[in-house]
Parts: sequence; structure tokens; C-alpha cells
Amino acid sequence: MYISILPFLLLVLATFVVVAQLDPFINKIKKGHTNNWAVLVDTSRFWFNYRHVANVLSIYRSVKRLGIPDSQIILMIADDMACNPRNPRPATVFNNANQHINVYGDDVEVDYRGYEVTVENFVRLLTGRLPPGTPRSKQLLSDEGSNVLIYLTGHGGDGFLKFQDSEEITSQEMADALEQMWQKQRYHEVFFMIDTCQAASMYERFYSENILAVGSSMVGEDSLSHHVDPAIGVYIIDRYTYYALEFLENVNAQSNRSMGEFLKVCPKNACISTVGVRKDLFMRDPDSVPITDFFGSVRPVKLLDSIVNNSEHFSKKFNITNTQTNYSKPKKYRYIPPLVSFNKIEL
Repeated sequence: MYISILPFLLLVLATFVVVAQLDPFINKIKKGHTNNWAVLVDTSRFWFNYRHVANVLSIYRSVKRLGIPDSQIILMIADDMACNPRNPRPATVFNNANQHINVYGDDVEVDYRGYEVTVENFVRLLTGRLPPGTPRSKQLLSDEGSNVLIYLTGHGGDGFLKFQDSEEITSQEMADALEQMWQKQRYHEVFFMIDTCQAASMYERFYSENILAVGSSMVGEDSLSHHVDPAIGVYIIDRYTYYALEFLENVNAQSNRSMGEFLKVCPKNACISTVGVRKDLFMRDPDSVPITDFFGSVRPVKLLDSIVNNSEHFSKKFNITNTQTNYSKPKKYRYIPPLVSFNKIEL
């Protein structure tokens, strides 16, 4: 009899062990979406890479317009094209030769600039392993309720993205950084967006949950520029980001456009390269995910059925009895008797 019960007990014990191991994962899934963050990175220096700065500033302008505050946007720009001596229009960066939109704007807040844009700083930012004393503006203070948009643009190859022509981050390092974020509960969902040559190779090694990824080109393909601005003599924006921005310009904070629509913004006849998408790690159907879940802001609102008297609600909640006490208002002035006249005092 005891022998026949033993397998059953072992099965029950194994079930408890599995549930205990899956408990943290289940808790993560149950957590709701409460806030949005954006990490926007341009990895290229030099004037001939003007388009990469225009790319990242185009996305920056869009997410800021849709409600994500600067306090929740980390902007990394490897070169300052707005103040470059070759710029015939100082303090401006345009993403169109017709100069329709100055994506530099009047209130750009760059968090990492120039030689601060390194692989080490990028990985430390994502994983939260920053040195003590790092300013708040240079920290990704996301949590288990955060939807994080990660946008990268620059020069890449099969399995790597170059940083400033001096170093590179590999697809495996990128995947491991995202896994650290997941294990440390630093995101709820991630939308990984990359505009570079052979972009799809950068998300092939991802293995963490709740990641939706899109790349401007497949392995073996180049990601091409859109058009030249004759006034500055260089390409001004890349094709994929150009069509992504065109889509986002028609989106507002109350829009019902979906992420599924956004993933189709640049067909092959427009991009020339083949846009790659990876959604096997993502738990939701992109067609049912609002575009503002990643590109907009989240403001939790509790609707009340009726007007609530705050004082009564507070008293009932904390069992405070309402003792009415009549307090007399302090008088504005008080009576002061006149000074004694010494002439009338009898000696």
C-alpha cells in the first residue's frame, strides 16, 4: 500500500516545486501596464551620418508629442548636428528637404551626448547598473508595469551594431541585457525598433518574454536612405524611419491605431529592404495593441459613479467620528484702552 502511494506523493511534491518556480513569472504577467518609457539611441558620429540624428529626433518628437514626458525619455545622440559648423541652418535638424519639420525643436533634452554614447553606458542604462551619483535624467527608472520603447539607429552588420565607429554591441549582448531587465522586473513589455543594415540580426537571439521587435532590413540586406537635402549635401533621413514618422504624424493621444498597423508602415516597394518582425515572444496580438501603449503616455483614471463627499469618505474609511465643535473665529482687531492722561492724576 505504501509503495502505491509513493508515486502519487512524488507527483504532488513535483507539482509544488514547479508552481513555486513559476510563481515569480506568473506574478510578472499579472502586473498591469502603468507607465511608458522610451530609450532612443543614435550611435553614429560625423556629418555624413546626419540622417541618423534626424532619425532618432523624429521618434523623440513623436513620443513627446503623444504624451511621454522628457522625464521618461532617455535620449542618446552621438553627435550634435544642430551646432555643426557645416550646418547652414544652425540650431535646426530637418528630416525633410522641404524643411517641413524641425525635429530638433526648441526644447530637446539630450541625456547622453557625444562620447557618452558608448556600449557600456547603454547596457548599464538598460540593466540599472549605473555608478552611484548618476543624475536622475540619465537613469531608466522603469518597473514591472513599464512598457519600454527601445529605438536604435546607426550602422550595423550581421549580429552587431556599431557605436561611433570605435566599438560595437552584439546581438547576444543585447539579448542578455534584455534578459537582465526581465529578471529584475524592469519592464512589462518591450517594443524593440531598429533602423540599420541587417537589422533583423539584432533581435534573432532574444529569449526574454514580452518583447515585440521590428527591424528595417533582413539579414544580408542594407537599410537605405530616403532622400538628399541639396542644401547640406547629405542624406537627411532613412527610409524606414521616414515612413514610420509619416504614420505617427497621423496619430494622436486618443487614436485607435494599432501596433499591427505600425508594423506594416514600410512595405518592400517603399523601403526596398524587407522589414523584419518578431512577435513569438510577445504575449498579445499586435493587432489588438493600441499604438499608444508604447508611443504615448498612460494616465490611470478611476471613474466614479457619483460625486463623493471627500470628508465623509475619509471618515468612513478610517472610522473617524465626526465631532462638531464650534470654534469662534479669531477677531481681526482687539480693543486696546487709551493711554492714561498724566495731567489728570492728582498728587
